[in-house]
Amino acid sequence: MKNLPFGQPGNFYKGNLHTHSTNSDGKFPMSEVISKYRDAGHDFVALSEHFMDAYDYPVSDTRDLRTDDFTTLIAAELHQGRTSIDEIWHILAVGIPTDFAAPHEGETAPQIAQRAADAGAFIGLVHPSWNGLTVEDAKTIECAHAVEVYNHGSQVEVDRGVDWPFCDQLLNGGWRLNGFATDDAHALDHDWLGGWVNVLADSLDPDALLDALKNGQYYSSQGPEIHDVTFDDESVTITSSAASSISVQGRGSKSATKMDDGMTEATFPTKKYKDAYLRITVTDDQGRRAWTNPVWFN
Repeated sequence: MKNLPFGQPGNFYKGNLHTHSTNSDGKFPMSEVISKYRDAGHDFVALSEHFMDAYDYPVSDTRDLRTDDFTTLIAAELHQGRTSIDEIWHILAVGIPTDFAAPHEGETAPQIAQRAADAGAFIGLVHPSWNGLTVEDAKTIECAHAVEVYNHGSQVEVDRGVDWPFCDQLLNGGWRLNGFATDDAHALDHDWLGGWVNVLADSLDPDALLDALKNGQYYSSQGPEIHDVTFDDESVTITSSAASSISVQGRGSKSATKMDDGMTEATFPTKKYKDAYLRITVTDDQGRRAWTNPVWFN
């Protein structure tokens, strides 16, 4: 399927889209955060500082920290307005300009998200389970590209980091969103290297990565690799690194699983998913998972 990043030209680049430095509430200065991710094997990172008055509305300019084999994306975590349960909004904007303007008086969450999208950003709804975001809240951000379906910091700290079920509720209602995994790292000890995206692009150029993100040309992982996903008229075949289970999920309760030690391939019939979508999960023997974005059939 054309919206999956397999069997196409390009390379996969590993990166984290949600990270903080001392420019907001992180523990390390931005140069050190970037060095740590580069040394850990990432190809790119986005410093997504809290875009709040308390931190003077920061947008970390990391362009001078880019190298030939490591790059950065300019980002921020937007917080304008309150959700339906009176929580502060959290909206990730990756690819905003470094001079993105502070919110004007009365600007709402949908408005600032749209302003960021109009400036070229990838818009993500982050850790919805952590802050109690509702499906109806999410539907007000019409420019959203994706839901943060795994947030490692939220998972290890308060057991509220897995949000594919939240995303599925939106998918079941016909919203065509993708899902992405992140660290949301602040301390860079327990809360990092637990979730990332593998983005297919023709180069490590920030604009190429950003275009790929907005087009869903990536998959998310905690460790397993998805090597290929191929479709014919009646089935889908997944090849991956060694897995203990490979599963397919669709609208409502539609799903299927195959389990075996060291499995690297599985095939599933697709007939029952063709009224809407399917997505794929690969789980290894340590319980770590990798996820494709949804594939829509109609």
